[in-house]
Amino acid sequence: MRELQAPKGVSEYFPPRSQYFELVRETLIDSARTAGYSLMELPVFEDTELFKRGVGESTDVVSKEMYTFEDRGGRSLTLRPEGTAGVMRSVIENNLDKLSLPIKVWYSGAFFRAERPQAGRYRQFYQVGIEAIGLNDPEIDFEVIAVADRAFKKLGLKSYRLEITSLGDAKSRASHRKDLVSYISKLKLDDATLERAALNPLRLFDDKRPDIREAMASAPLLLDYLSPESKENFARVQELLNSAAIKFTINPLMVRGLDYYTGTTFEFISDKLGAQSGIGGGGRYDGLMAELGGNDLSGIGFGLGVDRVLLACEAEGIFDASINKSDLDLFVIALSSDEKPFVSNLVNQLRNQGIACDMAYGDRALKGAMKSADKSGARFSAVIGADEIKSGLVALKDMKSGESKEVRISTLAEEFKSN
Repeated sequence: MRELQAPKGVSEYFPPRSQYFELVRETLIDSARTAGYSLMELPVFEDTELFKRGVGESTDVVSKEMYTFEDRGGRSLTLRPEGTAGVMRSVIENNLDKLSLPIKVWYSGAFFRAERPQAGRYRQFYQVGIEAIGLNDPEIDFEVIAVADRAFKKLGLKSYRLEITSLGDAKSRASHRKDLVSYISKLKLDDATLERAALNPLRLFDDKRPDIREAMASAPLLLDYLSPESKENFARVQELLNSAAIKFTINPLMVRGLDYYTGTTFEFISDKLGAQSGIGGGGRYDGLMAELGGNDLSGIGFGLGVDRVLLACEAEGIFDASINKSDLDLFVIALSSDEKPFVSNLVNQLRNQGIACDMAYGDRALKGAMKSADKSGARFSAVIGADEIKSGLVALKDMKSGESKEVRISTLAEEFKSN
């Protein structure tokens, strides 16, 4: 019988590294909550048509990377490759756009793309995303970028940079497209590349092949075609970022991998991750909601890669000493099997009062139980024998300093709540 293993390209997390994964995810989420974003829990699979229309058939995501299958009713379903299209579908279906605008939501979970696995690029990966839907306002563009930047700084990341651009409004893009199509028509390209360019000529800026990069080196840039309104909005975003001391560089070649982006577009890049250096990004997507059958409302959002942010934190050594590996307040040891029922009941009572605690299980000797206490990462430990039960007093040991103090067993919960 062959050994069962996780599917190739799946990122999975188990203790102790899962604690760092959870810390990264919760820090990203907390930054969104702080800015007034509310949870939206999305389906893991959607109607395939949603992604074809929402993400764009010219993208690699739709044309090459989606996990698509038929259910028992013959319906074509796809494991979600990204989050924005699903959010927009939910907003339209549940009439959320009839509420006060902007709609501000966050989401988190696993996403799926049939890519060739490599370091930092997985077939199942995790993201935290936010979307602000309903208003076209450069202040909201700034807010979305600042939410991500605040989370990265709170984690302690330093070796990352922000790149921004503007992909303009419909007028800007129409004017640019005319000249770009004319430029591309003079290039010698293979049929597959020409087909992609016909669907969305901007995709060629995102092509990683050296010959295509060289061919596109002199192509007209969208930043030079911005309408007055787009130019003004982009300038305002830059002013706000400068005022907040959020450093950035303008990347006129940025396209990103999804067709729905317009206006302000951005990406955060780690200098510690090699080829797969993007740790998150996003942008504005005017027109996406109308494309999916809803009202013509503007929106902006991001997707931050939890896996890659974790890798960036590890590469910078953030978790080596500064992060507490455990949430446990107390580890309790029964001196013998006779005291185990008392300790078990005590631990349960403390947990009921919100104290994070654990105990030594099995029939380990005191030395082995103390090793378990040390490995648990708990802040304090306590050994309870017959004398402690009789007196109602126990020595509470600080696991970091080694110092102990005597406290009443009946007031253990209050002791932790007061510290």
